[in-house]
Amino acid sequence: MNTDHAILTPDWPAPPTIRAAVTTRGMGGHSRAPFDACNLGSRCGDAAAAVAANRAEVAAALELPTPPRWLHQVHGVDVFDADAAMASASEPQADAAIARGVSVVLAVLTADCLPILLCAEDGSAIAVAHAGWRGLASGVIEATIVRLGVPGARLLAWLGPAIAAGSYEVGAEVRAAFVDAHPSAAAAFAPTRPGHWRCDLYALARQRLAAAGVSSVYGGDFDTCTDARFYSYRRDRETGRFASLIWRVAIPRSV
Repeated sequence: MNTDHAILTPDWPAPPTIRAAVTTRGMGGHSRAPFDACNLGSRCGDAAAAVAANRAEVAAALELPTPPRWLHQVHGVDVFDADAAMASASEPQADAAIARGVSVVLAVLTADCLPILLCAEDGSAIAVAHAGWRGLASGVIEATIVRLGVPGARLLAWLGPAIAAGSYEVGAEVRAAFVDAHPSAAAAFAPTRPGHWRCDLYALARQRLAAAGVSSVYGGDFDTCTDARFYSYRRDRETGRFASLIWRVAIPRSV
């Protein structure tokens, strides 16, 4: 697996004990097309053995201290506590995860939905969330912050690769899911044709984070639909998934 220039490192002022990474299609892998560019998703039609091999190579390339705690994502708001649960081969059904323990690797899989990384400013806690429009509207950000137990003012957030507003046209039901509950969310929608709008997931996430007290927000300048480095369901329909990961280490990397 070629990892040269194939791993994206978040650009955010996280504490030195926090590690984070995003995989890209440039890492290759063991799968057959159209999953042959480091697909890490086990529920998108790829062979299970190929996915397992891809995941093992990513863990080695990133020098992860432990295997990632993969989730069975369902566009909901359940939050998995990776400290409280014993490691197992099964993937818990959840769309977010939290941890305070050292060497616990959290991960979410996406292909247009928004991956969000969170960490305490002192490096004591981490979280990751899978935020498509359903999860955002239902409160996955808020649920994650509450479960993490760190005040929003003491959190840093990084918005990872997701579909951008220019590529994401939605119908009235999506807009209503946000605007009916929060009229200010209308600013994240731009009309295109009758009954359709451009939807800015990044703007919606920033609104929700701000309401939760999180002002230190970074990232949010990607478009998975137009950026060939990433899998995109909107672009390709039959497609794989890339991963956004975060973990804590005991000893900061030497400068």
